[in-house]
Amino acid sequence: MTDFNIVRQYNFPTTIRFGAGVIKELPEHLVSQGLKRPLLVTDPLVAGLEFFKAIVAGLGAKGLPAEVFSDIHKNPVKSDVEKGGAAYKGTDRDCIIGIGGGAAMDVARAIALRIHHHRDLFDYDDLIGGDQYVTEEVPYFITVPTTSGTGSEVGRSAIISEDDTHRKRILFSPKLLAKIVYADPLLTMDLPAFVTAATGMDALTHNLEAYIAKMWHPMCEGIALQGVSLITRSIVAATHKPDLESRSNMMIASLMGAVAFQKGLGVVHSLAHPLSSLLDTHHGLANAVNLPYGMRFNVAGSEDKFRQIARTMELRDESGEGVVEQLFALNKELGLPVRLRDVGLKQEHIETLADLAFADFCHPNNPKPVSREDFKKLYMEAL
Repeated sequence: MTDFNIVRQYNFPTTIRFGAGVIKELPEHLVSQGLKRPLLVTDPLVAGLEFFKAIVAGLGAKGLPAEVFSDIHKNPVKSDVEKGGAAYKGTDRDCIIGIGGGAAMDVARAIALRIHHHRDLFDYDDLIGGDQYVTEEVPYFITVPTTSGTGSEVGRSAIISEDDTHRKRILFSPKLLAKIVYADPLLTMDLPAFVTAATGMDALTHNLEAYIAKMWHPMCEGIALQGVSLITRSIVAATHKPDLESRSNMMIASLMGAVAFQKGLGVVHSLAHPLSSLLDTHHGLANAVNLPYGMRFNVAGSEDKFRQIARTMELRDESGEGVVEQLFALNKELGLPVRLRDVGLKQEHIETLADLAFADFCHPNNPKPVSREDFKKLYMEAL
């Protein structure tokens, strides 16, 4: 059994400091790098929590006065990034620390890009070749995850939406990798059950979609299967009876999912993204509800991979349908809905959602093609 009270370090390629209480190392690390004025980027909820206040106090005690920027949406938009960039420059900061879940990480990373890159923010959209314009250095960037879902702490991209259309854009560059990650499972111990469940199913979606994505990348597939195994063993306990082992396993699996999905994602994320854009649905929840339906769509043609997933999940029924039924059962056990009507979807939304899903950037990596009509049918099935 792994002792999660011991702090460990590994590089993949980001330096990751992992273990209970590792966040206490943050002030000394800043001092060692000659940094003195951090901008802490987080969301409004985290900004009010005791552990966050303790982080700020710990920095202050080392003579590192922190500026906190938390004026962000749960599904981040361009104006969040512009305001954060103004806060960085207006208060003369010298480094950026993203603390929180995916929204905080995305905004923090986009602010890091924004500081020395002055074109329109969406000129850097990777989907239109914008990474070619990421030519300057970025401020020293650190990430501190407080949920186990997106894995954005080890990512090199930020998903930011347009303020008016809510179309999602991807800002990408290897320069946006964090210099160091402080992954402390103790920071997740007090998460509400819903947040733990929804973010955990987000991590499971990353690992499952990465494993079956059509791109050939055997290293990512091995990582994804191990992530599926850890989540299967830990997510229920982490949600209903959290302890250090279950929370640590979920944090590791979240990191693994983010590494694995450089192989690609698929139909589930393309179903989920429009729900966040149109209905402001929590991303993890949107993935959780759509996951069984999207996986069922993918079984035909990928039977061998679903058999391996079933074995990894230790299911008696080693078929694709066995995996799908387990995903429905898991949502129910976690107290999450299994129908989109329970997250606010109405019949009149479906045409718009199908358009948005078909335009999404994830499904081209799905193991089988997905048409607009397929998206419409999937939304109808899940309604």
